[in-house]
Amino acid sequence: MKLLSPEELSDYQRDGFLIVRNLFSEEEIGLLGQTARADNAMDKSSSSMDDGEGNAVRLALWNHPGDGIYGMFARCRKLVDRVEQILGDEAYHYHSKMVLKDAKVGGAWAWHQDYGYWYQNGVLFPNLCSVMIAVDKATEENGCMQVLRGSHHLGRVNHVLSGDQAGADLERVEEARKRLDLVHATMDPGDAMFFHSNTLHASAANNSDHPRWAMICCYNAASNDPYKESHHPRYTKLDKVDDDQILSVGRDHAQSAQTAFADLKADDKSAASLVEEETH
Repeated sequence: MKLLSPEELSDYQRDGFLIVRNLFSEEEIGLLGQTARADNAMDKSSSSMDDGEGNAVRLALWNHPGDGIYGMFARCRKLVDRVEQILGDEAYHYHSKMVLKDAKVGGAWAWHQDYGYWYQNGVLFPNLCSVMIAVDKATEENGCMQVLRGSHHLGRVNHVLSGDQAGADLERVEEARKRLDLVHATMDPGDAMFFHSNTLHASAANNSDHPRWAMICCYNAASNDPYKESHHPRYTKLDKVDDDQILSVGRDHAQSAQTAFADLKADDKSAASLVEEETH
């Protein structure tokens, strides 16, 4: 199994993110996209969040990877083994989500850190890693992810709720932007971007004629088991699968989409709790 090189690990630790090109084959990513776009359950369970500019951000989320193609991606060794290198620990699946940024209408994401949300869930340390898998080509025109290189070294920045999204303290973001490089994470289908839970990231609206769908698999270190219950799972053993299971399951339409989606609006209290903090 090819893992991250010492140079790649050093780049991740310095920058707070790392893009691995062509981690998934054309057929693997094609099956993922076909399954997701034909998945009525995903479409019905997706939540829309207003970006404050009249565009909707659509998101479908699930807590346990399952045995369908989504689970095969989240559990495959070529992904999880790299995450465990980064975390320096056993990884467990914290949750996955599909970002459905459709052509012309896909909304923007405000600057934020994932740990700005997850801190509220009883996660003591920011030793979490997310992996964004490009289902569609991600360009500046269709609202690719933007990151501030090295921003994870800032530590956790305070987050406040604005509309349907929780964003990082804009004063700090603006000061960080003066000192850190802004990187547009352009990606081809099958590329995977690993990023730290304290890396500041955002994305612009999709004003292009091309959709930008991406699956994001989020992992927590086993030793970082949250101290309280929340809408995301505490430590749950992750059963890795061999990489060939992606194609095996993906080609079998009867079992390709087997996922219990979460009700994001009803279950996710981590962002709403920021309102309570502001009133104290």
